[in-house]
This record gives sequence, structure tokens and C-alpha cells, in this order.
Amino acid sequence: MPRKAAVQPPQPPKPAEPASPEPMRLNKFIAHCGICARRQAAEYIKQGLVTVNGEVEPNPSYTVQLTDVVTFKGKPVHIEYRKVYILMNKPKDIITTANDEKGRKTVLDLIGDKVTERIFPVGRLDRMTTGLLLLTNDGDLAKKLSHPRHKVQKVYHVTLNKILNRPDFERIQKGLELEDGFIQVDTLHYAGERKNEVEIGLHIGKNRIVRRIFEYLGYEVEKLDRTYFAGLTKKDIGRGHFRHLTEKEVIMLKHFK
Repeated sequence: MPRKAAVQPPQPPKPAEPASPEPMRLNKFIAHCGICARRQAAEYIKQGLVTVNGEVEPNPSYTVQLTDVVTFKGKPVHIEYRKVYILMNKPKDIITTANDEKGRKTVLDLIGDKVTERIFPVGRLDRMTTGLLLLTNDGDLAKKLSHPRHKVQKVYHVTLNKILNRPDFERIQKGLELEDGFIQVDTLHYAGERKNEVEIGLHIGKNRIVRRIFEYLGYEVEKLDRTYFAGLTKKDIGRGHFRHLTEKEVIMLKHFK
């Protein structure tokens, strides 16, 4: 059972709130409301989940005016001016979504009412994958960290069902041709004495990519833990716990190239 999540200091200061928002595209507006990143917002809009002034608006490029009333899934939404950045050490058996139709426990359930702003996960970790997960209501930063162009570095500690032999180790280092294209990892190191544990670093954001790399070579991933994400580590964050990013960390992410 995961431990009860607890906020760890420090918490960044609340920035000054602007007088009023500027007109912007509807998908950007939804992202700034802290619901999701822009790409997902566009999908929600096309699905008819967003209304403007009482009418379904299917166009993500619609320009939201200052007087427009926007709703998402029937509830009014407003831009979150106070940006929140949460770093969580996700436990296993937790869903990395804002909500789950099957009623399974999500990362937001771990946070509970300790954060009042509407936040969402940046990217995803599989239900049984543990480790670093960033949550925020900053749609622009989420888009930046999710875009392949920025090559955001991620490192995983992988426990396999058997020793990773040297030929397969070298095959991974050289790159593999999977069903959805060529995969090149950035780093690969043995991490355990029996050599069934490895640290793998990559900037690719494809679905289940780490598990698929080893499955392709006939290995089963027994444990998968993300230990590093975009310059952030799990230091001093217990499993199932989270903390606010420091001002220095936020600046580092915003200037990430």
C-alpha cells in the first residue's frame, strides 16, 4: 500500500495576478486553465467537450475573447494564474491520469486537497512503473517538456527477469529497429551485481519504450523506476510523496533546451 502523500517544502511564492487574460486560441486557453497540455486540449475540443457561450466549439483555433464563457465537461473553467509545479515519486499500481473511468486510484488522489489548483501530469508512467512524475497547471511548460524537439532526458532503473547478457547489452547500445522505428538509447549501464539490473537513459517519448526494448530481446521487465527527468531527481522524496519545485528548478525547466 502506498504511503499517504505529503507535501515537502519549499513552495514557490505566489506571483502577482494580471488584471485580465489576453485573447488566445481555445486549446491554449484550456491548457492555461490547468486541465491538460495543448495537444490533449485540442482533442477534447474536437470531441465536443468544450463550449463557448453555451455552444459546443469544435475548433481548437477559435480565439477566446475576454467576455467569453468557456466550460469543460459542463463546468465553467478559468485560467489559473498561479502556476504550480509538483514533483512526485509515483508508487506502483497508480494511474497517471487526472481521473480514471474504472475508478482506479490516480496520482491526483495521492495529492488530494493539498493542492487546490487544477493540475495534470506531464507525460505518463505505466500503472506499474514507479518514480519521477511532474504535475503542473503550466500548459506551455508541459508542451515544451513533451515535445521531441527538446530531447528531454529520462533515466530508468530496470530490473529484469534474468541477466542481460553482453551481446544484448551491445545491441541495445548500437540501437534497435522496433515496429515503430529505430530506437537509439543515450546511456546504458549495469546497476546490479547479478547484471539483471540496468540504468538506461533516453530522450524518446514513445509509449512503453523501455519495456518494449527489453521485450524485443526476450526479457521481462519486473520493475521499472524513473530516477531522473529533465534535470530533476528523486532525492528526499519518499515513494508516494511529492514536493513543490523550487524557484531555481522552475527556472531551469523553463530555460531547458
